[in-house]
Amino acid sequence: MHHTSEDAHPNVPSVDQSDRLVPINLRQSGSTPVEMLISTRVRKSPFWHLSIAAGAWRATIYNRTYHPRGYVKPEDGGAMAEYDALVNGVTLWDVAVERQIRVSGPGAEGFVNYVITRDASKIKPMAARYCILCNEKGGILNDPVLLRLAADEFWFSLSDTDLMLWLQAVNLGRKWDVEIAEIDVCPLQIQGPLSEDLMANLVGETVRDVPYYGLMEAEVGGAPVIVSQTGFTGEKGYEVFVRDASVNAETVWFRIREVGEQFGLAVIAPAHHRRIAAGILSWGQDMDFETSPFQVNLAYQVPRKKAADYIGKQELERQRAEIDAGRFPFKLKLVGVRLGGTPIIDYASDFWLVATPDGSRVGYLTSPWWSPELETNIALGYVPVELSSIGAQLKVELPDAYAERVGQPVDAEVCAVPFRPSVNPSAREKAKERGRDHAD
Repeated sequence: MHHTSEDAHPNVPSVDQSDRLVPINLRQSGSTPVEMLISTRVRKSPFWHLSIAAGAWRATIYNRTYHPRGYVKPEDGGAMAEYDALVNGVTLWDVAVERQIRVSGPGAEGFVNYVITRDASKIKPMAARYCILCNEKGGILNDPVLLRLAADEFWFSLSDTDLMLWLQAVNLGRKWDVEIAEIDVCPLQIQGPLSEDLMANLVGETVRDVPYYGLMEAEVGGAPVIVSQTGFTGEKGYEVFVRDASVNAETVWFRIREVGEQFGLAVIAPAHHRRIAAGILSWGQDMDFETSPFQVNLAYQVPRKKAADYIGKQELERQRAEIDAGRFPFKLKLVGVRLGGTPIIDYASDFWLVATPDGSRVGYLTSPWWSPELETNIALGYVPVELSSIGAQLKVELPDAYAERVGQPVDAEVCAVPFRPSVNPSAREKAKERGRDHAD
C-alpha cells in the first residue's frame, strides 16, 4: 500500500500539541457506525428501561453508564426537533449518568475546600455551585455541580470521570474526618421555558422562589427528591435528584410525565446544541486532565484571594502570573467559532480540523452544531493563541456531508462566547460584566 507524507502521522502533526502527554486524537475516521453491545459490564441507570420505552434509539457511555442520546429519529427531525421542544416548551432528560459522590462528616468543608479551586466556605447549605477540581499540574479533573445539603454534607454531581476514586485517594490516611462514597441518588433534568410552571405543578408553588443554583427538599409521587435550579442549557431549568433511586425511579419518572402532559413535555437527549450556544463546556470533549482552566475560559474558577491551600494552587497561580505578564503559557486556547457549511444537525464524530486562511492546519473543533436562532453553524474549538482574538479568520475542514463544496474547507471566524443570551447568565458572564476574571 502506498503512503503519502500526510499519512505518516495521521494525528496531524501541524497542530501543535507538544504541551500534552497524550495528544487529542485528530484522525478523521468518520462516523464508523457500529452496534453498541449492552452487557453487565456497563451500568444501566434506574431510568434506562424507561428511556428506551420513551423512544431512545441510540446511546453512548458516560461515567461507565449507558446514556440515551437520541429519541426523535432523523427522518422525523432528529436532534433539531428535540432542540425545538427544549427552546419552545419543556423537556425531560435522563441524566442519571451524573453519578453523585457524597462527602460527609465533620471535616467535609475543609476537605472539599482542598479539592476544588473555588472557596467552599462561601457555599451556604441548600445551595449549589459549578466548580472545578484540578490536579497538581492545573489540569481539570472534573467540573461537577457541587451541592451543599448541610454544613457537613456535599454532593459532587459528576461529569465523566471516576472522581470518587481520586477523592478517596486524596484522603488516604484520614487527614479529614469524612466519608466519601457514591450514593443511590440519580438526577433527571426538566429544561425549557415552561419548566417553572411544570415544577410548580409537580412540587408546589414554593419552587418559584428557588434561586439559580438554589436547592429545596420535595416529594414527587411520595418519593423524596432534591430540586435544584440548574441544568445543561442556557434555558430555564431544574434538576430533580431522586433519593433511593433504585427504588423510586419509576415513581418519579411516571409522575413527572403525568404532570408534564398538560405542558407538552417531551423526553429528549441532553441538548448539546443548546449548551454550545450558552458556552457550557463538556468534560472529555472541550477539556480534560491536561487542560488548564485558563485555556477554556474558566479563569473565573481560579480565585485570586482564596487563602486556603488547594490541589493545583501553586501551578495555577504560576500560570496566572505568566498571563498577567502578557505570556500565555499554552499552545492552544478554546474559542467560539462561527463557520460556514450546511447545517450541522448531529454530533460530530471527529475533532474537525481548523486551518489558517492559507490552509495550514493549526487547531480543531470540539463541539460544533447548527444554531437556528443565529442561522449559522457555531462551535467551540482550539486554535493557537495568536489566532484567538475576536474576528480572527480561519478555515474549517468539514466532512463532505456538511461542506459547501466537497473537499473544500469553509470560512470561519472567531467570535464571542456565549453565542446567545442565557436565561441565567453564568458566573463567568457576570464576572466579565464586573470587569473581573474570577468569581470568589
